[in-house]
Amino acid sequence: MKYLLGIDLGGSSVKAVAVTREGETLARHLESFTPEQPGRFIETVRATAQKLATQLGATPERIGLSAPGLASPDGRAIAYLPGRLAGLEGLDWTQQLAAAHPVPVLNDAHAALLGEVWRGAARGARHAILLTLGTGVGGAALVDGRLLRGAIGRAGHLGHISLDPGGPPDICGTPGSLELAIGNATLGARTQGRFATTHDLIRAGEAGDAFAREVWLKSVRALAAAVASLINVLDPEVVIIGGGIARAGAALFEPLARFLDEMEWRPGGHRARLAPAQLGEFAGACGAAYRTLHET
Repeated sequence: MKYLLGIDLGGSSVKAVAVTREGETLARHLESFTPEQPGRFIETVRATAQKLATQLGATPERIGLSAPGLASPDGRAIAYLPGRLAGLEGLDWTQQLAAAHPVPVLNDAHAALLGEVWRGAARGARHAILLTLGTGVGGAALVDGRLLRGAIGRAGHLGHISLDPGGPPDICGTPGSLELAIGNATLGARTQGRFATTHDLIRAGEAGDAFAREVWLKSVRALAAAVASLINVLDPEVVIIGGGIARAGAALFEPLARFLDEMEWRPGGHRARLAPAQLGEFAGACGAAYRTLHET
């Protein structure tokens, strides 16, 4: 059996998917690990690859891997990820997995976008952006059919665009960023400590809490301003919204669409399509598998 193996290394788990060259899913697996144990993530990646090989009765034709951080220029390792997964920086995964072919390594958000373009919400698109809304705000962009990487791999960190130059700095030093406006990490500060999660905030607003509704709509309006700005810069066919906050469904997408009706520049009536991500937690693994066959 011939298959591609895509592996997505997260902060405390490894997700893997075995797919055909056409994108048909043959098997998938999720394995957790303890990030505080040195090198455990390496053992978990190897064990996950072996588990799928045993299940399918064959070794993969090619392997791709995604992980947080900035990928190296040669695409063989993660070059920069301070403070997390000690030992990941500079680790050559072709060697670690004893792979017959080079293992391409890419940023996890970049991989998630490739997965959505291949088999998900942006299938077949040549111009797309992805925003993942969770603790922080991740992102990626596809321009003219090519993944936007930039000079050192920073391109696509869409959560770190500034919406308020007078605001406080985020983890990248960007004042008043999109991440600060809607990420779960700042929800306590935005609600005077009243809410622990965005989903709690949304439920309270839907139950009639005027303060909760005001905070939520302010956050969604900030997201709309960011999306409208990114549309002006990158001109995507589709804007994909994923991450845990996107599971709010209509509570997010309906006000976001209304705000975009006010803000988006639509020459000739053209509008960028707004779509929820479809591949969930395996999007990065799917994109890593796709990357083994396609230079993007």
